[in-house]
Amino acid sequence: MAKILSIETSTRVCSVAISIDEQPSVVKETQVANSHAEMITLLCEQALYEAGISFSDLEAVAVSQGPGSYTGLRIGVSTAKGLCYGLEIPLIAVSTLEAMALGMVATIDFSAEPLFCPMIDARRMEVYNAVFSSQLMLINPVEATIVDETSFNHYLSKHEVYFAGDGAAKCKEVLKHSLNAKFLDDFYPSAKWIAEIADKYFREGKFADTAYFEPYYLKDFIAGIPRIKGLT
Repeated sequence: MAKILSIETSTRVCSVAISIDEQPSVVKETQVANSHAEMITLLCEQALYEAGISFSDLEAVAVSQGPGSYTGLRIGVSTAKGLCYGLEIPLIAVSTLEAMALGMVATIDFSAEPLFCPMIDARRMEVYNAVFSSQLMLINPVEATIVDETSFNHYLSKHEVYFAGDGAAKCKEVLKHSLNAKFLDDFYPSAKWIAEIADKYFREGKFADTAYFEPYYLKDFIAGIPRIKGLT
């Protein structure tokens, strides 16, 4: 019965979750800006307490690997690595955008076959995004997009596309010309979505190299291709 701590700090949200035997049992989070360094350890302790387990009971730590805020990711990954080293347990790295897509699919009811486009804010009208099917198949890989009225037309002409994340908020006015553009205004990244993917990776033995793993920050995208280090 695997016990995994999951950490999400890629945006302004600071979130942790405890999953036991593939089920997220406790989620603790805050959306107070610039609170990651102050809150991350406290949230971990509170979540473990409510789950009725201790740090020594953990069998792995999962962390959102980006893309996202440099400071947020650095704090989350440093915390995860420190726990993995101290407890001698494996590190699991989960794509921020894949976890968001999982949460988006779980959040809404749909009958057709829409697409899902989680977005992370970069600068001006630039966002980092990926496109997924309702079965979480990757349709378009992670890339940087400067959003204008023609962005995502290839998908919007054929499908309903759900957009969510802090990048989607600033794109809403630009993309609302299409009837197929749908926006999940209250959706945000959460460790509970990281936890669901982490449980799968744990069963598969898909671990990151704790010594060499680095998240991919927004600045690490070159021509839309992320550089990911330390994955095995």
